[in-house]
Amino acid sequence: MQTAKRFSELPLTKAMLDNLSNLGYLEMTEIQAASIPVMLEQQDLIAQAKTGSGKTAAFGIGILSKLNPSYFATQALVVCPTRELAEQVSNELRRLARAIGNVKILTLCGGTPMRPQIASLEHGAHIVVGTPGRLLDHIGRNSLNLATVQTLVLDEADRMVDMGFFEDIVGIVAACSPRRQTLLFSATYPNDMRNASASFLRNPVEVKVESQHAGQQIEQIFFETTAESRNAAVSQLLFHYQPTSSIAFCNTKIHCWELAEELQQQGITALALHGDLEQRDRDEILVLFANQSCSVLVATDVAARGIDIQSLGAVINVDVSKDTEVHIHRIGRTGRAGERGLALTLVAPNEKKWVRLIKEYQNQAVTWKSLAELEARQIDLQAPMISLCISGGKKDKLRPGDILGALTGDVGLRKDQVGKINVFEFMSYVAIERSVAEHALKKLSLCNIKGRQFKVREIT
Repeated sequence: MQTAKRFSELPLTKAMLDNLSNLGYLEMTEIQAASIPVMLEQQDLIAQAKTGSGKTAAFGIGILSKLNPSYFATQALVVCPTRELAEQVSNELRRLARAIGNVKILTLCGGTPMRPQIASLEHGAHIVVGTPGRLLDHIGRNSLNLATVQTLVLDEADRMVDMGFFEDIVGIVAACSPRRQTLLFSATYPNDMRNASASFLRNPVEVKVESQHAGQQIEQIFFETTAESRNAAVSQLLFHYQPTSSIAFCNTKIHCWELAEELQQQGITALALHGDLEQRDRDEILVLFANQSCSVLVATDVAARGIDIQSLGAVINVDVSKDTEVHIHRIGRTGRAGERGLALTLVAPNEKKWVRLIKEYQNQAVTWKSLAELEARQIDLQAPMISLCISGGKKDKLRPGDILGALTGDVGLRKDQVGKINVFEFMSYVAIERSVAEHALKKLSLCNIKGRQFKVREIT
């Protein structure tokens, strides 16, 4: 059977096709072409695809194609490993649902108050997107009824299992209608997970999209080092290649913390992202990294899930991953949207066996360079922006335009000195050019935004 390549070839409504066209969705990605027809046939699905492959739009179209907006009950549930990914998925679903109208999409994650979520659920929702712990909380309180779910999506299932959510997922699946369609999306699908998830799925169709990256898109370089000099080697790479932003992957939380501290001592704006952080601290770190107030994010694989930074100068594998697919997943965060990417991997002698596996998996030779060849250019690697936190958000009716207006009006900044503005429920963050950040902090603390004074602090 010939596979459709364009969205217009799919049996979707004219309104849905028109909206996809307006969103710039004409040609399907590989995972969309392989999975959407299966979903439209109402079959269960196991789809192996990496982040950035278009999987959210794939299952979004599958969900919306059979949604009945006049039936006010939870018809679809998407389970995600992290709050960041859940919010990205919800935003994409809202864009896709424009063609249908009156579709209510609700995000249920930890780290935010329970009461407003319960109130929203009382009014009903067509699609719920959430993280395992918070979804189970709602099921336990009977505030979320999943008996009407027609489509269940387990997004990034491998990472949910890695993060210890398997038992939670079992409880969530048990609360869903047994007549549902189940769609499982995962970057990797090892045998232990295959056995564990068998009870969730009915005769699933399996599709796998090549998780390789175009060789010419990402330049991969391997450097031999020792365990003792590994952290110093990271500094060498940063001072030589000077990426504007980079993620440095470590295999343990302790290593993340130690490396971030060492980089900070050398004047490099680095922050550690690991599983022990409170949600608020995690959110803050991700805001700082996305708005260029942090140059290097030092992270574990689990903590980095759900991060979607569009333009990333380099990925540094401080420790080699023992899983080749995880390695491919890591480096796939650079070289997106047609840009050239750079992946630098440090290898201790006892890790060379893992590099051989990567070489075999990619079916191409790997490039080795010596750290001694690198120029030691001691340049300023401080992030170009500093972030200010304003103690007001959506609940105070604040919008990005209000903050920008205060900064370019009362504070007297030029528009190009103001970076990304993020407005959350109770807090807002704004990136300011480093040279004028201190001035902006003093003035913004004294002026009114929307007729009110808000507390402002610098995030360090």
